[in-house]
Amino acid sequence: MNDTTMRAMILALMLILPLSALVARRMPLSRTVMLVLIWVAIFGVAYGIVGRFT
Repeated sequence: MNDTTMRAMILALMLILPLSALVARRMPLSRTVMLVLIWVAIFGVAYGIVGRFT
């Protein structure tokens, strides 16, 4: 595995954890989709900030 593949796997795992928590709560689909998009945005911003400084 190269570095890019490892980063993609870590990012996917970081997104799966909150997604699984949302699914386990069995909320309505529209609310779940909205919260998933918020989590994706949060992790995207964090990933961009960390990537910029490292």
